[in-house]
Amino acid sequence: MRQDTRMEPESQGSRTMEPTPPRPQDPAETIRLRGVSHAYGELLTLDAIDLEAPAHGVLGLVGPSGCGKSTLLELICGLREPSAGTIEVGNAATAEERLARCAFMPQRDLLLPWYSAIDNAALALRNQGMGRREARAAAAGLFERFGLAGFEAARPAELSGGMRQRVAFLRTLIAGKPVLALDEPFASLDAITRAEMQEWLAAALRSDPRTVVLVTHDVEEALYLSDRVAVLSARPARTVAELSAPDPRAPDRDAAVTDPAFIAVREEALHALRGSKVRL
Repeated sequence: MRQDTRMEPESQGSRTMEPTPPRPQDPAETIRLRGVSHAYGELLTLDAIDLEAPAHGVLGLVGPSGCGKSTLLELICGLREPSAGTIEVGNAATAEERLARCAFMPQRDLLLPWYSAIDNAALALRNQGMGRREARAAAAGLFERFGLAGFEAARPAELSGGMRQRVAFLRTLIAGKPVLALDEPFASLDAITRAEMQEWLAAALRSDPRTVVLVTHDVEEALYLSDRVAVLSARPARTVAELSAPDPRAPDRDAAVTDPAFIAVREEALHALRGSKVRL
């Protein structure tokens, strides 16, 4: 297995990539959920959820296992319609309209083993009808910025877990959708790689802002990456707390998560999460 490469944007001897200029905020990127409930037959999984993520904001979702976090993400993305309530991504309200504005990154990287890293990254563009050469060229311009330079021709089996996740995120980002839906993107990684990827993702979102909904079991991850975190109860899920992450947060992850203000909000979130597991 090839070894992961740490991102060194200002390292000597390497070309410094100019960050992507922040795009102007677009009200069409705001996500609103009002009274959203969902059931699978007789099984009620979501119960009257009200949430909002502003344009270019990051909304984290945490809650007990099986409470419906992934289902909620699928509803936002338009992969299914809610049983009750409304979901809007800007002025897009139907499932088909929401799907057109959202890019979904599942828990597993789902890279095609017979494709190279660059062809996996460019897959979204190929699905939009772009030719292979043009799609590869578009993806190639981002490989250095994403810490993947030199691995364009590598197959997924030759990449470390962290590099595979970067390719999967690049594939999600390059689709050009204004909303990113991330379903536990780092759940399969070891603790050290996971922390590195959290810091990397935070930097990527600073350079290329999108409206993001992040599902995770990790409260610390949610608070580090998100602007606001919604704590969901056990099934059927309801919103039991909404917390704002400390602002500003240090770009360095270790400094951010050891800040007293961050620790205080983390404890508040954990308290809400512990209480959320008991439904009366």
